[in-house]
Amino acid sequence: MPSIRRTTLAAAALASLLALTATACGPSDDKASGAGSSAAADQKEAGGFKLPKGVPTSIDDLKKWKDGGWQNWDKWAREAQDFANPIIKDHWKTDRLAKAKAAPDLSVKATGAGSEFEATDPEPRPVTAQQVGRPYHRNMAPVGKVFFDSPDGPRVCSGTIVADPAHPGKSNLVWTAGHCVHAGKKGGWMRNIAFVPSYNDNGVPMSQVGNTPAQQVTPYGRFWADWITTSGEWIDMGSQEVGNGGSAYDFAVLHVKPENGGGKSLEETVGASVPVWFNAPSAEGIGAMKAVGYPAGPPYDGARMMSCEGRPNRLTMQQGTPVMDRIGCTMTGGSSGGGWFAGRDGKLALVSNTSISSGAHTWLAGPHLGPEAQRVFDGISRKFAGQ
Repeated sequence: MPSIRRTTLAAAALASLLALTATACGPSDDKASGAGSSAAADQKEAGGFKLPKGVPTSIDDLKKWKDGGWQNWDKWAREAQDFANPIIKDHWKTDRLAKAKAAPDLSVKATGAGSEFEATDPEPRPVTAQQVGRPYHRNMAPVGKVFFDSPDGPRVCSGTIVADPAHPGKSNLVWTAGHCVHAGKKGGWMRNIAFVPSYNDNGVPMSQVGNTPAQQVTPYGRFWADWITTSGEWIDMGSQEVGNGGSAYDFAVLHVKPENGGGKSLEETVGASVPVWFNAPSAEGIGAMKAVGYPAGPPYDGARMMSCEGRPNRLTMQQGTPVMDRIGCTMTGGSSGGGWFAGRDGKLALVSNTSISSGAHTWLAGPHLGPEAQRVFDGISRKFAGQ
């Protein structure tokens, strides 16, 4: 009896701290792409909740989850079905958001990796990043920041609200880079992954963000991922240290829910999304691409949304992998995962996301969104189609 009572009390305490996400609730069609599949076999019981393996089931476990506890990270939380991301309310307070560092800077050395391949063009000229007009919610509303905890502490990337054909006008999908949510070959899923649309809406300097009213820093609130898909190729090949062949598959899609609940979708809350343009024309067939994100590596501080626009060319990282798109741009780490846009039928559409850069930060490259990306996207859209 005492052990049962302790379990019940622990579960009750956890219930007051965690708003558990609806991950791993049923079968998935994502296995072919290496995206999120069912984790029902790995679930535990805790106070009536079904918890995926690895989710904290005691107060001590919760502290370890929040503060680190990354032992065996490359084993227990590596596979697609191991994703778990319970909501921890107020974990991402304004001051903690401001302290998050840029995601690992996946650069390619100036020797020009991939230059031995025919489908690689000369390096483009640098394009100096420009500030996006403020307030951001009026000028680039679908863009925001993706925050997550890594073995090295809180980190940040960029992301974009994308339209969901299964829920027209009511999307809860966010596009970002695979390396912003999963470490690839040598690691596993990041933790406490959340999206903040129109972060720091008025673009105040980062030194002031911690003292800025929350309604300006997080104008639409915080949205936690309750499921994520990324490519099986990224999980098997990707590197958190340097750009490689896995970079051609460096994309991910988050399905999110508001931290404080509510009936409105992310798209309804923000009032905007962009469609994904799969299999868009190659670099030679498209006039210009515009990359948008929140660069946080020097000389930037992550406080402002920036953009670069240029004519794309081609970069091949490894024989047999898809050709990547590349544009001149001075944005640095933190812009990873940010959307690349091109005009289609008079409107902006997402055609790529920032993945890697040159060591000197003179250009950015992103995956061309072909059939692999479409499988990842279709899988997560289908998973939540009936909800």
